[in-house]
Amino acid sequence: MSFDIVNPKSLGEPKGWNNGLLAPPGGRILFVAGQAGWETETAGDPPGFVEQFGRALDKVMAVVREAGGGPEDVGRMTIYVTDLSSYRASRKALGEAWRARLGKHYPAVSMVEVMGLVDEGAVVEIEATAVLGGTR
Repeated sequence: MSFDIVNPKSLGEPKGWNNGLLAPPGGRILFVAGQAGWETETAGDPPGFVEQFGRALDKVMAVVREAGGGPEDVGRMTIYVTDLSSYRASRKALGEAWRARLGKHYPAVSMVEVMGLVDEGAVVEIEATAVLGGTR
C-alpha cells in the first residue's frame, strides 16, 4: 500500500512533511490517539524535548504496528508541543529521531504549540492517522 503525495506547486516544496497524501481505495483508517512523551504517573524526572519526541513517536508506531501497519502507512500526524522554541532549537536531533523510527517517510504534518498537555511533565504529544491495506 502506498499513498499518492499531493504537493501543489503553488504551495512551494515542503521539507520534512507533505501537504497531503491520498490514500488508496479500500484502506482501513486507524486513528491514533494523542501519545504523550511523558506520563504523569511515571517515576523520575521527565526527559528533555528530543527524548520525549522520540518516546511519543515510539508509542504512535506501537499502535500502528499492533494494527498491522508500519511507518509507510502513517498518512497524517499532528504534533503538539509546549515550547516551539525547543522544537526549533532541536531540529537536527529531531530529524535523527524521526528517521530512526519512520525512515524517509513523511506524512502530512501539523505542528501546534499549546499552553500545556494533560500529562504533567509532558512537552510533546503526537496523534496520527494511518491507512492500512487498500489497493491501487
